[in-house]
Amino acid sequence: VLALFVLLTAFINRQRLYVLFAGWLILNLRVGALSAGWDIQWLGQSLPADWLLLSRTVTITLYGIATLTLYQYLLRESLDDLRYSAPMRIMQWLCMPMLVAAIVVPFRVFLPMLWVICTCCLSMMTVGLFKIMVESRNRVASWFAASFALTFLASLAEIVAAALGVREVVGVINSVTAALASSLLAALAVAEQMRLETQKRVAAQAELEHAYEAMPVGLFTLDLHGLFLSANPALCRMLACETPVSSRTLWQQFFDEATWFSLREQVHQQTNVEMEIASREGERRFLVRATLAHGRIEGVLEDITEKTKATEQLKFMANNDPLTRVFNRRGIEKAFENAAVSLAAGKPLAVAYIDLDRFKLINDLFGHSAGDEVLKQVCERMAMMLAGGQQIGRVGGDEFVIVMPDTAIPLASLICRGIVERIGGTPYRVGDKAFHVRGSVGLIEVSDGMPMKDAISTADRACREAKEASDGLVVYERNARAFHEREAELNLVAKLQGPLATDGLFIEMQPIMSLKSPHESLNFEVLLRMRGADGKVMPAGPLIGAAEKCGRAGVIDRWVLATTLGWIAENAGRLPNTRFVCMNLSGASLNDERFVQDTLEILARHVHVASRLCMEITESVALHDLDNTRRFIDQVRNFGVKVALDDFGAGYTSFSYLKELPADVLKIDGNFIVNINAHPANVAIVEAIVNLAVNLGMKTIAEWAEDAATVQTLAEIGVDYVQGWAVARSQAPEKILSAASSASFIDDAVLLEMLPSLGNAAALDLRGFMRSY
Repeated sequence: VLALFVLLTAFINRQRLYVLFAGWLILNLRVGALSAGWDIQWLGQSLPADWLLLSRTVTITLYGIATLTLYQYLLRESLDDLRYSAPMRIMQWLCMPMLVAAIVVPFRVFLPMLWVICTCCLSMMTVGLFKIMVESRNRVASWFAASFALTFLASLAEIVAAALGVREVVGVINSVTAALASSLLAALAVAEQMRLETQKRVAAQAELEHAYEAMPVGLFTLDLHGLFLSANPALCRMLACETPVSSRTLWQQFFDEATWFSLREQVHQQTNVEMEIASREGERRFLVRATLAHGRIEGVLEDITEKTKATEQLKFMANNDPLTRVFNRRGIEKAFENAAVSLAAGKPLAVAYIDLDRFKLINDLFGHSAGDEVLKQVCERMAMMLAGGQQIGRVGGDEFVIVMPDTAIPLASLICRGIVERIGGTPYRVGDKAFHVRGSVGLIEVSDGMPMKDAISTADRACREAKEASDGLVVYERNARAFHEREAELNLVAKLQGPLATDGLFIEMQPIMSLKSPHESLNFEVLLRMRGADGKVMPAGPLIGAAEKCGRAGVIDRWVLATTLGWIAENAGRLPNTRFVCMNLSGASLNDERFVQDTLEILARHVHVASRLCMEITESVALHDLDNTRRFIDQVRNFGVKVALDDFGAGYTSFSYLKELPADVLKIDGNFIVNINAHPANVAIVEAIVNLAVNLGMKTIAEWAEDAATVQTLAEIGVDYVQGWAVARSQAPEKILSAASSASFIDDAVLLEMLPSLGNAAALDLRGFMRSY
């Protein structure tokens, strides 16, 4: 009856332990009945005699299996800790063949097998119980050990009583009483195990309740009408509820109807729903994750207001300038890309480039805080002139780009003219100070297919021209010359980046005449030229500019150097009066380590004529990286190469640097030479440069000399050499070979008459410059 009660309880509570225990109780009582000789009946019915032996072997085997299984189930955690689970599982699987053997194997064979298996199992179970009780003091193990020991002692008492013939002992301690007592003790073990499991479940439930209450995100359950069935305190705080959310509270009290309908629809369509929603007032943002379970909506609500604000701020910062709040370069590029789409439909697009004049002076004199405030006010003034679709972007410290979609160039010109007037019309007030700032604007009409970088580059060029214009605005319409020049530059860049970069290049030579002995030397400067596909000669300026922009200046200079030295080597016998040949070096090449190494290799191949070469380094480039320039000069001078500082005096107070640079020649900037007789200040400057060069042991060359009067003045000042159209324009190399001296090219009758007086003005003394003079 007890076993039946436990079995019913097991089915009702769906507890595997109860089922196992009920089966073990039945088998335990049957084993007790077997020992007492009562096993001939079952549930009041007598068993056939031929079934008794089979029922006994099967009952004993099942009892052993059930005992072992119950032992493992009750003590599984402790057995895992002791690493006994695997051996016990092996013993359990070994018992299964015993069940088959109990049915098919004769009893006399089966009995020894049973004793062997039982001895092994009992030994392992005993050792396991002992270790568990000693190490963990497990009460379940104690009750089970007591049940186990009682059964063992009862069996032992029956054996001893039978051996000694003491029947009184069997009357008190026998298998029946042992079965009942062991069942009771096993029931206590099971009860203890159930108590422990219940305690764990209660603790886990308490932890879950605590987590539910303490969870920082809102947890909720809704019915399909939007009524709250449950909500944790975090949800109440998020929704600013004065009282806890009850079953009479509707979702729609906190969020609009559309949000509820969307949530309900999505949970019916998807397993897991995630959506962003806003509060009814729109002030706060939430992230909802929900699912439909058992006819209810289970969900999590997370307040992402601050996260959303931070994300929006990051998006804003990614496309906008933090100071002025207008677009940054990335933002204005996106605006341009969006606006350029309409070009295909025939709509106009204009781009303006604005540069503030004298703004750097504000930063230098009054600090960046004053400059920042001026920039903000400038952007405000520009924004007042723009329509809705027109956007401003800050692309530099004081440089801005305006993208004007669907704006024809006449209207864009009016807007830009208004911007120039707005920027410079009234002073900017910062505290008690007032600043005047002027803006220059370059405006271009964008054609279909023009990239952003080309549009900005062309507008920047127009802006630079605007700085020289009286009204501060230069406009390039679609077919303006600047666009064709830009296209030509891009074609040059593409050519220079290809394998045929130097195709079409050739050199010409412009004579440099000595003012001490005009007829005794034939010196010249090598000038680069390029012949286009149409056979026309192109100027070198655009070619060199394109090469510097695309990083290929070294390729051009390498070709010029190799070609020049090769030509000198080939014609050295026909150039007896040539003491030096000048060639320009690009600033980009001077900072190109590969070009420097290639230069040294080329000089090494032409070492016998390298001493005739004079490399011109622009003064601004030399002063940009003084150490690098000095190192390069030292390396090339090891081959006998001379070095000239080109454009000397152009924009720098550079006299103090001359002692740092071991240059041989100062090539005076042509701006001091052109119309020198009309500007006494230029005469004084050139005279100062000449005196400085004499004191430092350097020679001087004056370029851009265009008439005889200029040559006369330069000779009187003491300049050593002169170069310019007054002497000759650039010549083909063949003409150089046919001349005796640089003076052979002079066509100016006045200058020709002047030559004898130049020759008598001073004796030739060039030993400080070159020994072969």
